[in-house]
Order: sequence, then C-alpha cells, then structure tokens
Amino acid sequence: MRPWPAAGKAALVAALAGLAILAQELTIRVDVNLVRLLATVKDEGGRLIGGLDRGDFEVLDNGAPQEIAIFERQTEQPLSIALLIDISGSTAKELKYQTDSVRRFLGALFSEGNPADAVALYTFNYEVTKLAHFTRNRSTLEKMLPTLKAEAGTSLYDAVFLASEDLEQREGRKVLLVVTDGGDTTSDKDFHAALEAAQLADAVIYSILVVPIKGNVGRNVGGENALTTLGERTGGRVFTPSVGPAMDAAFAEVIRELRTQYLIGFYPRNVPLTKDRFHRLDVRTSRPGLRVSARTGYYGEAESVPGRAPDSISIVPKPAGRQER
Repeated sequence: MRPWPAAGKAALVAALAGLAILAQELTIRVDVNLVRLLATVKDEGGRLIGGLDRGDFEVLDNGAPQEIAIFERQTEQPLSIALLIDISGSTAKELKYQTDSVRRFLGALFSEGNPADAVALYTFNYEVTKLAHFTRNRSTLEKMLPTLKAEAGTSLYDAVFLASEDLEQREGRKVLLVVTDGGDTTSDKDFHAALEAAQLADAVIYSILVVPIKGNVGRNVGGENALTTLGERTGGRVFTPSVGPAMDAAFAEVIRELRTQYLIGFYPRNVPLTKDRFHRLDVRTSRPGLRVSARTGYYGEAESVPGRAPDSISIVPKPAGRQER
C-alpha cells in the first residue's frame, strides 16, 4: 500500500478536527409547545367552585378542541403579583385608605399559600416607578406605603405595559393587581399595547377601582371600561368598592380567587403555531349553571417544554463562545 503523503495526512487530521469541533457546536433542539392557562369557575350566584375534574372542562384553540394534558385544582404554583398603585392627583382623598387596604392584603397573602409567592410594588402618576422588585419581604413593601404622595397625571397603560414586561420573565402564575381610579391621561402606550403586553406575559389582570363609575356622575369612564376589558381578556375582573371595609373585602376576594384557580395546560393540535400569531381560546365547562373565567387567547409561540415526544426536531448551531454547564 502506498503511504499517504505528509500533506494528505495533515489535511485529513485537519478535516477530522473540524468535524469534531462542528459536532461540539451542534445541538439538537426539540420544539414542544405547552400552553398554560388559569381559570376560575363560579355558579350563577357568584360563588367560587373549586371541585371540578379535568373531564368537566373543554378547551378550544381557534375553534379546534384540545386535549388537556395538565390539570390542577386549587393550584399552588408560585404567584408573582405586580401590585400597581395609582398615585395621581385624582386619588389624593383615597390614597390613605387604599394603602391601608394594601397593607392588610399583603399580610393576608403572605400568611398562607406557596412560600415562593412574591410581590413587586409599582406606583404610577405621570410616570411609572418600580419601588420594589419581586420579594416576599413584607416589611420592605409595607414601609414604602406611608411615603406615597398623590400628584400629577395618570399613566395607567404605561404601568400595565411595563409591569407585564417584568412578569414575562417570571415563572409560575402571574398577576397584575391594579389599584386605581380608572383614568389614563399621560401614557405613551395605548390600551392595545397594554393588553398585548399582558397577554404575552400570560398575566391575569385584577383591578380595584377606588372611585366606582356610579359614584361620580358625568365622569370620563374610558379608563374604567378599559380595565373591565383588560380583566375579561386575561381571565381577571374588576372590583368597584367604596373605601373602607368594602375595599378590604375586594382584596380578600382576589386572594380567594387566586387560591381556587384551576391550572390547565395543553399542547396545541390541529392549529398552526406561528410566532406572534394570536390564538383565540375558549374555555368551557359541561356543568350547567357554571361560568368559567380564563384568558381569551395567547400569542404563539407557546412555552417550550422538554421531556415529551417532539413536534419537530432541528439541528442548529450554538452561539459562538457558549458553553454548556
């Protein structure tokens, strides 16, 4: 057998080395999409229903029935709550009452539930300020409440938008709790941008209106109606209490709803899952006389989840310089 020339050996060694490097730089990506949603169920009298089974629910994605893959009653998945307090000038008379109610809400929230539940605190007037990142330190949150002062305009949509962006980075259940008189006068973002941000974050929006619509005849109710729609589209709701015990009762009802939520998850089938395309969801129960509240849609792509038969497998290069740990 004729020996290989030195140059040929060198070329072969270089080629094999290149293949080894390429093998190290390639990874197999498995794209499996899981859509999670939270649902609350009430009877005709408004009472929460917490004992339903997986078979009592039906989920439609763009009209196509879906198989429920994940189901939990009274889920205790960690809560991330973005608490937004309106400190615009129009809330001056009610601010003390609302911060007192917020303090009692924090006490009730952290006294039970998942030890990983966390709250971030934001205020908004003409600008949005994050006073505390997500924390379980109740005293950190409470000590900021007496320092709040009401002044200037209201950037409600900006607050929803920015808090939703923060929630998008969180795991588990995500909630926006807005305490406001409902108006918006100074936002850069509009209603549609705020709604889309909340939907992208998979956040449920609850709002407590400090001044109900019926309490002020002739008032511009555009912001209040917008909050009602935000709640309906994300699976939340709006409360319209007067100050005092009624406000405490509204906060307590929020906690009860969060403690009786159903977690439902499905892998979309028979619908194209295209990035940035909105999918309309319809969540129903077969039980007569019951009503389900859940978000009305989501944006593809959904959450990528390992450990299940893949919908698609592709080989892609890793970013240069990245190392697996």
